[in-house]
Amino acid sequence: MKKAHLFYTVFLLVTTSLFAQEPLLVNTYNRNTTSLSGAWNNIIDPYENGFYNYRYEPFENQENPGNGAFFMNAKAQNPQDLVEYDFDKMDTLQVPGDWNTQKKELLYYEGTLWYKKSFDYKKSENDNRVFIYFGASNYETDVYLNGKKLGKHIGGFTPFNFEVTHLLREKGNFLVVKVDNKRKKEGVPTLNTDWWNYGGITRDVKIVETPKVFIQDYFIQLDPKDNKKIICKIKLNGDQKSSKKIRVTIPELHINSEFIANEEGCIDQEISAQNIQFWSPAIPFLYDVQISVDNETLTDQIGFRTIRTKGSDILLNNTSLFLKGISIHEESPMRGGRGHSKEDALQLLTWAQELGCNYVRLAHYPHNEHMVRLADKMGILVWEENPVYWTIDWGNQDTYANAQNQLSEVITRDKNRASVIIWSMANETPTSTARNTFLNKLATFTREKDPTRLISAALEQSNYNGNPLIRTISDPFASQVDILSFNQYIGWYDGPVEKCQTIQWQIDVDKPVLISEFGAGAKYGHTGNRDQRWTEDYQEYLYQETLKMIDPIEQLAGFSPWILIDFKSPRRVLPEIQDGWNRKGLLSEKGEKKKAYYVLQEYYLHKK
Repeated sequence: MKKAHLFYTVFLLVTTSLFAQEPLLVNTYNRNTTSLSGAWNNIIDPYENGFYNYRYEPFENQENPGNGAFFMNAKAQNPQDLVEYDFDKMDTLQVPGDWNTQKKELLYYEGTLWYKKSFDYKKSENDNRVFIYFGASNYETDVYLNGKKLGKHIGGFTPFNFEVTHLLREKGNFLVVKVDNKRKKEGVPTLNTDWWNYGGITRDVKIVETPKVFIQDYFIQLDPKDNKKIICKIKLNGDQKSSKKIRVTIPELHINSEFIANEEGCIDQEISAQNIQFWSPAIPFLYDVQISVDNETLTDQIGFRTIRTKGSDILLNNTSLFLKGISIHEESPMRGGRGHSKEDALQLLTWAQELGCNYVRLAHYPHNEHMVRLADKMGILVWEENPVYWTIDWGNQDTYANAQNQLSEVITRDKNRASVIIWSMANETPTSTARNTFLNKLATFTREKDPTRLISAALEQSNYNGNPLIRTISDPFASQVDILSFNQYIGWYDGPVEKCQTIQWQIDVDKPVLISEFGAGAKYGHTGNRDQRWTEDYQEYLYQETLKMIDPIEQLAGFSPWILIDFKSPRRVLPEIQDGWNRKGLLSEKGEKKKAYYVLQEYYLHKK
């Protein structure tokens, strides 16, 4: 198979019956879009009466679904008609947004909820095509326009889209979306997590209008083997895409190159470039890159940098780098609930920078696009993570396809972001033959899809040769990663804080070591003795002793303590302390700084 064909085969590899969405549109940030954000009517449907008839047969499989199918948005036409719902008389929810924090009765709700949005739309050109794009919807989403099924998406944190050109009307369109956030054993993530299972259409919904032949996807990044060359891979979409002229322009680099698309509408080229200003946390320089075909010009803001490892060093632009990081959950520090806005992302990343971070770990799933776009501008390096968390159904082929699809979607969305340097395969997964096979396949897939970034996973530490006072990493997956990352909670889940003074580390793998988690819970304002759990003093003491313990690790290349800010979790039920919050944040849920915040800030201030 030719190189270009392989690249685009990988781009569109996962198209099983589980995932009926269409190939993803990249860079909706800079496309011609119309927002569908705002108030959507909704129906809570725990029995899924709007999807199944009384024989538990899906209405959508029936030739005439009738008035019982919610996706038909039926209205009684005469007094004899039986219609047992009316979207337009129902309450509304804001989209984007989770349902849990918008209505008290939905705080713990897990099940099906239907959304409906009515809208008019007139295309700017008759021959143009139109798509509906979802930033994310948790977890299983069925989408209907004007009573017709567009498709299904599985996964709560990645984007998807459907073409609606053939169904769209200038007046009176209705978009009906069934969202089901029930946790499932075969799901990704699976039943058991340590964060809130926010349901709903949690990110932006947009109408995207394109020409008949348009730029579907592109990958424009620095060649990791030659920093004077730019890799340029572009894919067109449309019936007449072959032999099209594609122009790539980067004015500040004096690049104005024209290529001819092959029969599949693709190009795979390298462009020579001189005097490139490399992107870095110190100088997060972004170039305006323009891609043109026929009458469409798509612009993106792209930084060029290389990232690789050499022995125990992480090299950014061939210079050794220490990752001064923090882990972050996608929760809004302003209103609570799932974060989704640019303001949410800016606040979280600003707090990370004020802490002294040059790096953030976005846990435990792909965050919204604002995070990585802003990280590009702010000069913050990013670890992005697939939600393969704790104990997945490792032997289930559909579960693997689901995990690969979600990983594929986040890579497709963010592969042009200079800030993103690490794709993480999983978090705290117990070793087994099935698990190792699962993760190895994900790693192979990722390297084929994006050979320009590093691969890691948050592993677990263990005793060295059975000695509990010497710790190491003995996970078989360690041989597959570029960066050896692990979580450790000595002093919190593993003995008292003083145990940090007795532990040594022996890591025999010649790779950079990144401690992906450590920490302790503390409620803001709760003080006492340093050996008293849940106090700020205990958390402060643990940070002091942990930093002393890990600093001597020879291969240490950085860490991302757990976590920037307290976050909601139904696992955390201790009254008057947790009250439904994981309290390991260095900031309270209101952004108040705990004592440990200043310990880490001081360490980062003096760490070179």
